[in-house]
Amino acid sequence: MNEGRRAARRQVLQVAAKLLEEGGSEAVSTRAVAAAAGITAPALYRMFDDKDGLLAELAAYGFEMYLAEKREALALTPDDPVADLYRGWDLHVDFGVQHPAFYMLMYGTVQPGRRPPAADEAHALLVGLLGRAADAGRLRVPVEQATRVIHAATTGATLALIGEESSERDLTTSTRLRDTVIASITTDSPVSSGSDLASRALALDAALGTALTTGPPAAGTGVPLRDTETALLREWLQKLAG
Repeated sequence: MNEGRRAARRQVLQVAAKLLEEGGSEAVSTRAVAAAAGITAPALYRMFDDKDGLLAELAAYGFEMYLAEKREALALTPDDPVADLYRGWDLHVDFGVQHPAFYMLMYGTVQPGRRPPAADEAHALLVGLLGRAADAGRLRVPVEQATRVIHAATTGATLALIGEESSERDLTTSTRLRDTVIASITTDSPVSSGSDLASRALALDAALGTALTTGPPAAGTGVPLRDTETALLREWLQKLAG
């Protein structure tokens, strides 16, 4: 796609985003978007095929907005992986409350195997935060399990808040759930010498995972184990983590 067509497509998405924010997904008809963007309906169909294609692109656009806001905010926080988990939760919920129509499109219409690339990036950002916590010996459960717990809890909390009248919405509900959930998967402080075997096992497992995914190791570095040995070691570490 050339730069001109990409810019035109982006402009139409911005117009559609405004309609979505103001009137929800029902307001994003192909006729309404074409009229607001000053283009013909056939031109819109050439860009997005149909309304489902347009809504899928809007969901991806929403994830891009979410990621931009989250990355910028997390860059300002102290270098504490657990503090970042608390901050990341609040950013997630705040985005949903501030952009309910977008959030419903992004998380309320999810189908297996149909996530936009930006959604995978959002997932990877959470995995990265939890991986840092594991590296620091601050995680009680494996990263994959912690990811599922955080994702389910933040999504559920946000959808529940969106479903309430703004005048009756109590954000302390999210805060209480956040504190309970994060406390259940993290340790209170960095692991001291000789204590908390589970967190130490998870930290080593996270370090192995990082070493295996950062590309070909330089001479004398990396994991000096065969694939079968590495898999067995990681299985043992997962068992030690409980």
